[in-house]
Amino acid sequence: MITAVRQSTNYKWWAFIAVAIGTFASVADQVSVNVALHPIAGHFDSDIPTVQWVVISYTLTISALLLPMGRLSDIIGLKKVYIIGSLVFALFAICAGISANLGLLIGSRFIQGAGAAMTQGTGMAIIAASFPANERGKAIGFMMAVVSSGAIVGPALGGFLLDLFGWRAVFLVNIPMISLSIGLGLAVLSDHTAARAAGGPDQQRTGFDWQGATLSTGMLLLLLMSVTYAHRFGWTSAPIVAGLVGFVIVLGCFIWWELRTTNPMLDLRYFRSPVFSCGASAAFLTFMGGISIFFLTPFYLQGVLGYTPTQTGLTLVPGAVCMLFLGPVSGRLSDRYGWRALTVGGLALCSASLFILSRLTPESSLSTVLPGLILQSCGMGLFFSPNASSVLSSVSRESYGVISAFLNLIRNAGNVVSIAVATAIVTATMGSMGYEPSLAAVQVGAAEGVGHAFTTGLRYTYLGMTCLMLVAMSISALRGRPKAD
Repeated sequence: MITAVRQSTNYKWWAFIAVAIGTFASVADQVSVNVALHPIAGHFDSDIPTVQWVVISYTLTISALLLPMGRLSDIIGLKKVYIIGSLVFALFAICAGISANLGLLIGSRFIQGAGAAMTQGTGMAIIAASFPANERGKAIGFMMAVVSSGAIVGPALGGFLLDLFGWRAVFLVNIPMISLSIGLGLAVLSDHTAARAAGGPDQQRTGFDWQGATLSTGMLLLLLMSVTYAHRFGWTSAPIVAGLVGFVIVLGCFIWWELRTTNPMLDLRYFRSPVFSCGASAAFLTFMGGISIFFLTPFYLQGVLGYTPTQTGLTLVPGAVCMLFLGPVSGRLSDRYGWRALTVGGLALCSASLFILSRLTPESSLSTVLPGLILQSCGMGLFFSPNASSVLSSVSRESYGVISAFLNLIRNAGNVVSIAVATAIVTATMGSMGYEPSLAAVQVGAAEGVGHAFTTGLRYTYLGMTCLMLVAMSISALRGRPKAD
């Protein structure tokens, strides 16, 4: 029966279901843990900066290991890496949920992040390899819908479990879904790598680039640690400057090595393709410009307008639902009509959204905020699936694993840099106006004038991010066409 499923025309949907269940659980876990930080701090009698390493350790590990795990999946097989990653994720989710001390909890999250890197680095590649080329956009769009669903459900589910069972349940709740994903994956997914599925030669996948993996991990840790702590130590402080200089040096070494090794982890020659290089650049600028909205706007709603956390969360739901709907639609349309109009149109909506939100004042109402949030979500929903599909169309199938991981890395790095840069602009503006240069100062009942200073910083940030979006839109409009698959 299993053989019949793998050989049937419905195999692509069985593969999608197996990966989608695990992806949903992974995303829901990543966002739901944030609601548990304060209870965890109270349980272990710790402070929030220390407890934040429960989240930071997980995010850093994912970002640092995405490329090596993506490349590994191209060598030993997408299914093997996905299943092993799911097992690691589930096992250390249990360890996190039963941790007796904070050190064990943070350590479990480090290793759980490695498992998540393995699944995130292979999930989209499995889907892209399972669907025919003329349905790739649709498939990626449905995966985007799964990710959006996990992001919507995660915080609500985490809060519900927290109230009912305590913080440990937040780590344990996803075990049944991950177990189901592992079972379906073992039974249904093909053992073939993406290269074999495409008829590619085995010799193209025989070597793992350990030096490249080490250099890429090191440079990403230096970059992400630097931008994560820049707002705390200051961008011109010695540790941050040293970290950024170290990043540049290691990046140069990585490029030098990858251009000379016979089995590069990330084949930099792909960047010669305008479709690949421009698609990757547009994606990074989009995430860097767009994520700041979802990070800063809650501060505005709660600290300036006086909304409750529940009201703020509900304000974000309509945009998330739009993204959930538009991901599959834009992917399907890109399969039929091409990606250019959808990516450019999506980025135009994102630019309009940022400009609208840059007009906010301390007296603005929800009638100004809500359209901006919805436009941003719609724009990103239109952009992501066609853009990812076009990038994958520009590479060979035996590289789907590492390129899918690279696209996920762009998203993670863009998110981290966006939050760091937005925080720096807003807090610097507040400081220049004589107020405490900290987002913590933006709260209901804060000193008079803080809301105005924060909103001024918000205006500068959103105008700067509007410029980034316009650059991304220009890049997306000017690049060439993907090669035939």
